[in-house]
Amino acid sequence: MRPARALIDLQALRHNYRLAREVTGAKALAVIKADAYGHGAVRCAQALEAEADGFAVACIEEALALREAGIRAPILLLEGFFEADELALIEQHDLWCVVHALWQVEAIERASLRKPLNVWLKLDSGMHRVGLFPEDYQAAYRRLLATGQVAKIVLMSHFARADELDCPRSTEQLAVFEQARQGLAAEISLRNSPAVLGWPQVPSDWVRPGIMLYGATPFEQDQAVAARLQPVMTLESKVISVRELPVGEPVGYGARFVTERPTRVGVVAMGYADGYPRHAPTGTPVLVDGQPSRLIGRVSMDMLCVDLSDLPGAGLGSRVELWGKQVLASDVAIRAGSIPYQLFCNLRRVPLLYCEG
Repeated sequence: MRPARALIDLQALRHNYRLAREVTGAKALAVIKADAYGHGAVRCAQALEAEADGFAVACIEEALALREAGIRAPILLLEGFFEADELALIEQHDLWCVVHALWQVEAIERASLRKPLNVWLKLDSGMHRVGLFPEDYQAAYRRLLATGQVAKIVLMSHFARADELDCPRSTEQLAVFEQARQGLAAEISLRNSPAVLGWPQVPSDWVRPGIMLYGATPFEQDQAVAARLQPVMTLESKVISVRELPVGEPVGYGARFVTERPTRVGVVAMGYADGYPRHAPTGTPVLVDGQPSRLIGRVSMDMLCVDLSDLPGAGLGSRVELWGKQVLASDVAIRAGSIPYQLFCNLRRVPLLYCEG
């Protein structure tokens, strides 16, 4: 069997969820959209269900997959519903729903529901993606309550630049939110992962940890709370071939790497078809049998090459960590001009193996 695999540490997942609760004192929705950022939504939900206040997914298809797997905890649809007829499914499966547009308010007004909804009313405080404009926010709140079909409303917004700790944009968005919600008696939810970790001054009754659940920092610089995260995924494979090359020999497609000294090249069963970033350059860190090494040459579809020249004990069958507890996904992402969110979400073909620590 091909040795490429991803080990998913469920104990680390729980640790990171508890950290979000600890540092905020708030209730927390574990964000497991996009198949839990590539970590497997059902297994991650099962690992967290005993202590999570609820889960958040992108759409109803993701929520229904969790319900079919037996997950009974609250599930929030972060993009709300796309068609009015989805309201029947939302009611049937007891889902919570973001409302971010006036047409969704109108759809709820026209609906005939047997039990009221739990709505999270989203304000566009400056990200300008989705959300009600500030001038429409209070009227939408009152209209929803007047329908008699809404049991509870949580007020929410989303920060665009909370991962930039020296940027005033989050403070500006908070001011817009506070102005828009004046006089509304409701719980609020503002803090995503970077805001949980780096913006303690932002109030929130509910927080929405996403990337931090999986042990990756959203920041490019060191940050004290992020340093306490535990990586959940270890992407690993093995050396399947070894080449001894003299000076001046090219390695891989396009001759992007040419040996400058006699070089032992280890070929690893891992490529961009597995989700490893094709644009990771020579020098991107890897670990071979627990020892630091580097990627050399261009990543191909099914294989990549690493430098074994300074690792005389390494060879055929050596274990290679591409990212995980020692080679951080955030470091690989920076080298590849990407972000850890994308590395995790791009994972495919690689089997997920679950463990406890």
